[in-house]
Amino acid sequence: MTIPTAMTIAGSDSGGGAGIQADLKTFQELGVFGTSAITAITAQNTMGVQGVYPLPPEAIGQQIDSVLSDIGADAVKTGMLFSADIIALVAERLKRYGSVPVVVDPVMIAKGGAPLLQPEAVEALRRELLPLATVLTPNVPEACALLGIESIDNLEAMREAAKRLHALGPRNVFLKGGHLDGEEAIDVLYDGSQVTLYRSPRIRTKHTHGTGCTTASAIAAGLAKRLPLQEAVAEAKHFVTAAIGSALAIGHGIGPTNHAALRLQNAPVSGAGK
Repeated sequence: MTIPTAMTIAGSDSGGGAGIQADLKTFQELGVFGTSAITAITAQNTMGVQGVYPLPPEAIGQQIDSVLSDIGADAVKTGMLFSADIIALVAERLKRYGSVPVVVDPVMIAKGGAPLLQPEAVEALRRELLPLATVLTPNVPEACALLGIESIDNLEAMREAAKRLHALGPRNVFLKGGHLDGEEAIDVLYDGSQVTLYRSPRIRTKHTHGTGCTTASAIAAGLAKRLPLQEAVAEAKHFVTAAIGSALAIGHGIGPTNHAALRLQNAPVSGAGK
C-alpha cells in the first residue's frame, strides 16, 4: 500500500490543539501520512502559552534530513519557526531537497497573545521563506505584520493585501478572514492573476485554538494528494469549518477545534470556492 506523505516543520503544542499535533491529526484525517520536525517545544494549554523552548538549529536540521532522505514528502508545511536562525536553516533544507509544494503558515502570535516569532525574525521570514512558498496562509494580523500596515478591515482591503503579499515572493496567497466581522467568514486566494473567494457561515464560538495550523496543514494534505490548488483550498475550508463547528470545550480557556468532525459525522471531505 502506498500513501501520500506530508511533513510539518513546526512547534509542539503540549495542549494538543495547535502546532504539530494539529498538523498530524489533520494529515491523518485527510488520508495523508504525516511526519514532523519539531522546531520548538511549548508549554501550552487552553489558557495560553506558559513557556517556549526553541530547539537548536542542528537538531531541527537533523530531523528534516532523517525524514526527507528516507521517506521524502509530497508536500511540506511550515508553522512556528521562532527565530531568524531557524528560518534560515529551514529555507536551506527546503532548497536542498527539491521542489515539492510548500505551505508557509507565518505563525507569529498564539491565540492567547503570546509571541511565537521573535520580532527580528519577521524580516528573515519575508526574505528567506516567502519566496519558497507555494502557498502563504496568513491571518489578518499576520498579514498586517508582514506588510507593515496597521489594519485590514474589509474584503476589499483583504484583496489588496493578498496582492501585496504575493509581491513578496509566494506563488499563491491564501489570506484568512476569520478576524474580520460579518455573518460570513470570507477567505481570499490570490494566484498572481485571479482572486477566488471562499465563504462559510461564521460560527460563533471562542473555541478556535489551532484553526490556522489546521487550515495550512489541510491545504498541504490536499497538495500532497496532487489536488489542484483551488480544490485543496476548498477541501481545507470545508474541513476547518466542520472542525470549528464541532469545537471541543475542554480546559478553562480557548478550546481546540475537532479534527475528527467530518469523520464522526460520516460526511465526505469536499468543498467548493467561487
